[in-house]
Amino acid sequence: MTAAGHGFDDPSDDVLTQAAAAFGLLASPARLHIVWALAQGESDVSGLAERVGGALPAVSQHLTKLKLAGLVRSRREGRRQVYFVDDPDVVDVVRLMVGRLSDRAAPARRLRGL
Repeated sequence: MTAAGHGFDDPSDDVLTQAAAAFGLLASPARLHIVWALAQGESDVSGLAERVGGALPAVSQHLTKLKLAGLVRSRREGRRQVYFVDDPDVVDVVRLMVGRLSDRAAPARRLRGL
């Protein structure tokens, strides 16, 4: 089905369901922060916990959910598991949304500082 006058085909129900699930996972501030951090570079769970200010078990649970959804991957380096975002589209979406919201908040922060 093509959206009226736009020339785009509507995505399948399956694709919309998968997208909604991915957005649902990213709706958690903690998981979004983890993906944001991993978009900047790979890390192990202890490094992520320190960066996002979360408890190690909680960050580990978030990583498990993100991994099951295919938003994050991992590889073993010796005794530690290193996590990374392997999908440039996920990185782009997260960077775009967080970056835009940060840009919008910047003028308000400057005004409050006056």
